[in-house]
Amino acid sequence: MQHSYIDKYAGLDSFLHGLDPRAKVIVSFIFIFAVVLSNPTAYLSFALYGLALLILLAVSKVPSSFVFKKTLIVIPFVALVALSIPFMKGKDGLALFTGILIKSYLSIFCMTMLTSTTKFPRLLKAMERMKVPSIFIMIMSFMYRYLFVLIDEFHRMQRARDSRSLGRVGRWDTVKVLSNIIGVLFVRSYERAERVYLSMCSRGFNGEIKTLD
Repeated sequence: MQHSYIDKYAGLDSFLHGLDPRAKVIVSFIFIFAVVLSNPTAYLSFALYGLALLILLAVSKVPSSFVFKKTLIVIPFVALVALSIPFMKGKDGLALFTGILIKSYLSIFCMTMLTSTTKFPRLLKAMERMKVPSIFIMIMSFMYRYLFVLIDEFHRMQRARDSRSLGRVGRWDTVKVLSNIIGVLFVRSYERAERVYLSMCSRGFNGEIKTLD
């Protein structure tokens, strides 16, 4: 299977790509904190934040289609989680709901720019030098490495389902089958994690994360 990796364009040559990863991590988190702490109705501030991100996107030479495709994925999930807010907060609920969507999108856009201009091993090394807890770095490393393995396994299970149903599956049956697939995938992920951990221990793993840089 081929995947659109998170840091697919991290090898490009631009001003942003050449910056110290530690500086990019710090600035990114400051930006996200500023966005999150903004008033939900501070639309002018949101517009300025968005303009700054668009300028960085142009400077980075990362294809805009790649970034927008990655960032727009988050909107439906955030909207689903925040859907009850307009009904719980009265007349201010809609403004709060809109503010949450905008904040989430700007934050995801910022993180996408960070990972698109910095190779993932360099990000891990930068966080290690910034004294980020090793357990957090290790979790991020394993998430990145095994995300694509899980995606491949999910696709294989989907193909197996389709080959048995020949496309004659109702909407409710589809939901039921997908629920079963997710359950099986969770169990297999847990079993794989156990095997990987035992394999690492047998090779002398002492809890210290190693990177190539």
